Amino acid sequence: MATTSDPKPPADMLPYRLITGKDDAQFCRRISEALALGYRLYGSPSCTFNGTDVIVAQAVVWPSVVKE
Repeated sequence: MATTSDPKPPADMLPYRLITGKDDAQFCRRISEALALGYRLYGSPSCTFNGTDVIVAQAVVWPSVVKE
């Protein structure tokens, strides 16, 4: 398993990911899984309403690619 000090994310995943979906438990699981892998939240979440559901987006980044 990769650690946050690794220069690259695990399993050939990209260093920047924008996770989107309906605001539900599945979306929260996807974010939680990314955080458990070592990704960090990047910026604020965004949301919109498509007439039926609230759609959310959250960027996550691999820590070694973010200069703080």
